[in-house]
Amino acid sequence: MNDGFDRSPAVCFLLGLPRSGTTLLAHLLQHQPDIVAPPEPWFMLALEAFGRVDQRHPAGSPLIEAATSEFLGRIDRTLVCRAFADNAYSQYLAAAGKRIIIDKTPRYWTALEFLEAVYPEAPHILLMRNPYAIAASLKSTWGIPLRAENSHPVSVSALADLMLRLPDVVISSLADLVLGLPRLAAHRTRPRTQLIKYELLVAHPDQEIRRLLVALGCDSAVAASAGMKQADYLRSSRFGDRKILERNAVDESSVKAWQSQLSAEEMQTVTDLIGAELLIELGYEQELLHAQQAGVVDRGGEVTELYRRIFQTWWDLRIGKSGALSGPSQIGEPVGTGPKISKSVRSASSSSIVRQTQNLSGTKVEEDLRPVDSMVAQLQHVLLASEADRAAGLDAIQNRDAAIQILRGEIERLEQALNVS
Repeated sequence: MNDGFDRSPAVCFLLGLPRSGTTLLAHLLQHQPDIVAPPEPWFMLALEAFGRVDQRHPAGSPLIEAATSEFLGRIDRTLVCRAFADNAYSQYLAAAGKRIIIDKTPRYWTALEFLEAVYPEAPHILLMRNPYAIAASLKSTWGIPLRAENSHPVSVSALADLMLRLPDVVISSLADLVLGLPRLAAHRTRPRTQLIKYELLVAHPDQEIRRLLVALGCDSAVAASAGMKQADYLRSSRFGDRKILERNAVDESSVKAWQSQLSAEEMQTVTDLIGAELLIELGYEQELLHAQQAGVVDRGGEVTELYRRIFQTWWDLRIGKSGALSGPSQIGEPVGTGPKISKSVRSASSSSIVRQTQNLSGTKVEEDLRPVDSMVAQLQHVLLASEADRAAGLDAIQNRDAAIQILRGEIERLEQALNVS
């Protein structure tokens, strides 16, 4: 049977963190003769999660997942996903009358292995931006809190607030920096991956777009100007950076805006979460120097590693890697200016996940990491138990709060022991 999809579509994945400029780059590519760039498909993430459904599904989400896994276990799941994706991308290309589709979805950093398995030959465009500027955009656009409390050092007790109290949208946005950035940084060495820096893109848009077109096998001689054009296709979508609708030119004003948007405490938070070593590796040594001149200090890789362990534990539990949650999450890129975080949430987060790390340096870090493992295990138990209560229709909030109070007592005793030592 011939469905008209004998040849694989030309697919290119545009990778980059939320607030790194991926909408701008996709928009500039969208107006090239051979290319269509949908706002944000999120398509491959859904395909990777095939078989996992909302826990409220009347047929029973555990049964659906188990049966689907058993069925697909007898065949090549990767080939099935490829056939489905080829069909979807081909139909989209045919409707647009274009040759190449750019799939730009910021959270594809969570599925790099899946992309490689399904489309190993696909070219990738990797957009990197100064992490301080990304953090400033998270703060100004979505209201993500970054300020650290000088009076409260980071401690094991921050785990409870981090995993059990703060909204998913806050933690997932910071997880993009803590977990996503190092994964994308490691992806730079992948063959057929074109690295582009945001700072160069806004300074020389025509030059950078032509370079990408050559890499994609397009005729750069007939390339359209990389200047800003109408973005009506974005108006009808819920996804993508809405600020681009207000722009009529590509400019460099956003490159150094972070220097006035972030306080010294917020720069310290970003430095702790990302690590000075990665900032230098990515070529942002001058930006780190500016932060250090404002009072930021390098607390060492051990502090950043502790944050990564905490965020990875939260991510595995809350986003469903462990099967703890199968319901919808709030990790999508918000529409417009994004969800503004309430003052109470900002206060809570400022006193927990972004506290100063002055007592987590030197040889004491390894000693502190040992009880962290134990506390993470307890937090996992609390989260899983509360989810079981919710699935059973019990009062999950009451049970969860009771568990938190017990856990906090254990945490306080642990911290006292750490302080004494």
